Amino acid sequence: MVCFRAGLMPRAVIVIGAGISGLAASLRLSNAATNVSKVTLLEASGHIGGWLQTTRTQDGAIFEHGPRGVRPAGTVGKNTLQLVSELGLENEVLPVTYRHVASKNRYLFVGGKLCKLPSGLRSAFVTRPPFTQPIISSLLREPFVRQGEEQDESVHSFTARRFGKELAELAVDSLCRGIFAGNSRKLSVRSCFPTLFEAERKFGSVLIGMIIGGGGARKDPSFTSPLVRRAQTEGWAQWSLKQGMQSLPEAMEQELRRRGVEIHRDTPVNRIQQTPDGAWEVHLDGGTMKADHLFSSVPAKVLSRILPPSWVALGDSLQQIDSVSVTVVNLEYDGSVLPIAGFGHLVPSQESKEILGVVYDSCSFPEQDRVGAPTTRVTVMMGGSWFREAFGDPETVAKGHLLQRARDTVRSHLGITQNPLRAIVKVHKDCIPQYALGHSRQLDAIFGAIEQRGVALSLIGASYRGVSVNDCIYQAQRSVDSLRG
Repeated sequence: MVCFRAGLMPRAVIVIGAGISGLAASLRLSNAATNVSKVTLLEASGHIGGWLQTTRTQDGAIFEHGPRGVRPAGTVGKNTLQLVSELGLENEVLPVTYRHVASKNRYLFVGGKLCKLPSGLRSAFVTRPPFTQPIISSLLREPFVRQGEEQDESVHSFTARRFGKELAELAVDSLCRGIFAGNSRKLSVRSCFPTLFEAERKFGSVLIGMIIGGGGARKDPSFTSPLVRRAQTEGWAQWSLKQGMQSLPEAMEQELRRRGVEIHRDTPVNRIQQTPDGAWEVHLDGGTMKADHLFSSVPAKVLSRILPPSWVALGDSLQQIDSVSVTVVNLEYDGSVLPIAGFGHLVPSQESKEILGVVYDSCSFPEQDRVGAPTTRVTVMMGGSWFREAFGDPETVAKGHLLQRARDTVRSHLGITQNPLRAIVKVHKDCIPQYALGHSRQLDAIFGAIEQRGVALSLIGASYRGVSVNDCIYQAQRSVDSLRG
């Protein structure tokens, strides 16, 4: 990320990609305090909001096809709540507290059965399947484990070394599948879980580092929204919006239009080219647009394909950042049919490669169930790093096959044998970037190449420094702020 003309804000800016990162950057750029004269937002598809996608039915049911809840914790979590307040969505928030059953009850599906994960200090002292010893034993030994010397390490290797093989292969393997739809043996701990990596580096222990360093973010005075204070006071674990998470990008788009930002849907960018004076020409199907500065929020590989032909090294580095495809199957059943209450369950890769987990949507957010007689909404997540191995090409896989696999999963995991009242199958191609070993070196190469060229180009989005909604919003805003020098 570079500053334009010695720290002066550019006059005209084009943002490529109207996912949550592009929207957040556009909002920041269109703030009167930036003195940017024109902001244009280009989106290749007809949808604004990226992977934040919600189906709202006439009978009131809400089905999420992407992120369904946001954590309010930490600086990035508070930052998103601040944005929600600024957009006037306070009354739309659906909080889930740490006392809620969906927060306390989370499961793994191991050995053909559901196993409840420890949810408090007392349960950490008890041996519960699928573990063969109390979780506390792994925690107590961790501070005495020798510090690693590698500049990067896989998530699996790091957690196995510090907490033991069992936690790494069951809990952490499942966690990586739930967050990244990825393989913990290939993902970088330094990039995927930087807090854990830095805790070991700084304190020699993850546990000690989390205890000593965990309280600072709570005292951040920069967030003045009553919603932030409410989340802290009430102990929110996560939150959603009454009409689904797509309400967030919809409100952002509405505010952008109010501020006079040009938003162009169905407008793919074919190529970007620098002019001799350092400005940009953005080539579209219908002509070109010009800007002083570009923000790219599209996936790294997509950006690599529209760069100037001479930028080979940067394009090669961007090509190294892979993404995986995920199938999301929303199912609705008649009656209250869940055998247990909780957030949902994850499936370790040793149990099933293609089934990542099942979310019990009706338990977390019953307010989003249809009006009338009780029904149960669940979502089955499939594929990820194992998509092609299990299902083939995401472009051509038969949705009927995916639906049947999801129904079979609900039947075998939860004992729900009835046919669903409603089913929605979505295949999200290349939706979650994978921060593989050496990802931080790739970022150094990418951002170093941009800085070396001294070009007015900023890279934002999930490909680089965080895949969550919170991370994408926060990093986009920081990128805009950095232009002020």
